[in-house]
Amino acid sequence: MESFRKVIKGWLGKVLLVLFLTPLALVGIEGYFSGGNKDTAQTVNGTDISKKELESLTKTFKQQYLAYANGDETLLNQAFIENKAKDTLVARTVLLQQAENLGISLSNQQIEQMIAQQPSFQQNGQFSNALYENYLKSVGMTSRQLISGLRDDHALKMLSSTFMEYPLVSQQDIQQIADLQTEQRHIHIASVNLENYKKNVKVSDAEVAAYYEKHKAVFQQPTSVDVDYVVLSATDVNAEAVTATDAELQEAYQNFVTAQKSAVKPEVKHILITTDNRSEAEAQKLAADVAAKLQADTSFAQAAAQYSEDPESKNKGGAIAIYEAGVFGDAFDKTVASLKSGAVSAPVKTDYGYHLIAIEAPEVKVPSFESQKARLTEEVIAAKKSNAFSDMVNSLNDMVVSADSLDVVAQEVKAVQVKSAKGVTLSTRDPLLSDAKIKVKLFNDDVKNGDRNVSSSIQLANGDVAWVKVRNYHAAGEQPFATAKPRVQAKLIEEKALALAQADIQKTLNELKTKPAASVAKGNLVFEDAGIYTRAEGLLKRDVQRAAFSVKAPKAGFWSVTTASLPNELVVVAVSEVKKNPITVLSEEQRSELVKLYSQLRGQQEFDDYTRYLKSQAKIK
Repeated sequence: MESFRKVIKGWLGKVLLVLFLTPLALVGIEGYFSGGNKDTAQTVNGTDISKKELESLTKTFKQQYLAYANGDETLLNQAFIENKAKDTLVARTVLLQQAENLGISLSNQQIEQMIAQQPSFQQNGQFSNALYENYLKSVGMTSRQLISGLRDDHALKMLSSTFMEYPLVSQQDIQQIADLQTEQRHIHIASVNLENYKKNVKVSDAEVAAYYEKHKAVFQQPTSVDVDYVVLSATDVNAEAVTATDAELQEAYQNFVTAQKSAVKPEVKHILITTDNRSEAEAQKLAADVAAKLQADTSFAQAAAQYSEDPESKNKGGAIAIYEAGVFGDAFDKTVASLKSGAVSAPVKTDYGYHLIAIEAPEVKVPSFESQKARLTEEVIAAKKSNAFSDMVNSLNDMVVSADSLDVVAQEVKAVQVKSAKGVTLSTRDPLLSDAKIKVKLFNDDVKNGDRNVSSSIQLANGDVAWVKVRNYHAAGEQPFATAKPRVQAKLIEEKALALAQADIQKTLNELKTKPAASVAKGNLVFEDAGIYTRAEGLLKRDVQRAAFSVKAPKAGFWSVTTASLPNELVVVAVSEVKKNPITVLSEEQRSELVKLYSQLRGQQEFDDYTRYLKSQAKIK
């Protein structure tokens, strides 16, 4: 069925989406090595979780959530993120302890065999210790740490797969979910506008006050500030006529030439003499002998083919396919940086042995000055204008901060004015005040604790500069009665109007429960045939859909009826027919996908329950 294809967008898909987007982070070795820092953040059955581990995972989670918040740090709940990281590390620790209790572990020999069989660590079908050491350096780990991490990673995967890959799923479970997803309901809707009822509703001040006292918790206010601000753009500044001198253009051209040449990476070649099968002195002597041959008449390619012990480059003229700084160490990198094109270095000692290094810098064809003059002129003028604007901003910033006043900017630059805004919250939609850099200045601990000084200059993404000054800070909490009164009054009127409307139609609703729909006088209710729907479609308003799928299936000729409340509207929802479809209406592929989705959900639920049980039995300090 077409509606089943929407299952991922329906309730089951949303549950799974939330489930798998939640950063479980129980399996995986990166970021969990605390080095020498043993400051303890938490202890689980005597096993320490270091502060460095907690900080590392908290930072990882923060980066993930920042991606969802478009980089706006003010939208993050820092305490929640840290607690999430701490809970994750506790869960990981109890699971590793349980895996050890159950004997789920690989030996060092088994892990070493796994590493040796990794294609990325092999050369010509054989394990390469050099490639392995390069990898360890690139990730900042020792072999011991890697083996320990792999052991933990394997144990966690084995333990979790017991639940994730073998969940308890019965055919009855699948049948029930299929019934829910494929069931079709014929829905009829009537709308009652509450506006006419509101005209006849009167509420006294005493009723409003009593309602407020009873429902104080409902009338909350978010943290907000009253703020003054001023924005300065480059266009607000009357810049004098700016030109580019010949000297400035020549300097810009030389910088351009240097950049062009620097962008072209030279080809790096080397001849490697190792100490694998010879002593240090023998390797050093052989490297010196090869260097002497290169100074005579032997080409670098010939010497590489004959003497180099780097199997990847020796038959390629000694050329390193992709040279990256740090792979061979500082001494190697410093030599590469100092060599001129075509020159050959003296023997250079690294952890791998002795290297003879040469570089070949390709010839760079740089465009002429005349061909670049127009572009360079624009860039020089733009840079001078930008510098002038920056100088003005710095000067204004000194005056603003010193005077603790935004009026300074308006006095110095006639084109701008100080503006004000009241009740600004973190969710305020405003081109300026919703900017993350601005919100950081408006909502922070200093402001909360009473700081009302003007901010320093704030550089905005579009190049403008702003200053802000918080006048008043309103903490989150219950709204005072005076502030909440209009909302309370509107809420009370809405509820009374809803009750009147409900009373008006109650007779009709009662009759629909006992009589065939066709024989019931529906009065002012005008039902619209909304059509046939399934749960997965989600085309109806949420409250209406929930109401429609909450009533029982009606008898033939009858309607099952309920109501749903929407702003200024009472919706009467009737179901005239419920069609149960057999699971066979789903294709084999759809049934397979349904089983897969439900199995994943059940497996994750069982694994989470098991983890919670282990945590409940653990001694956590």
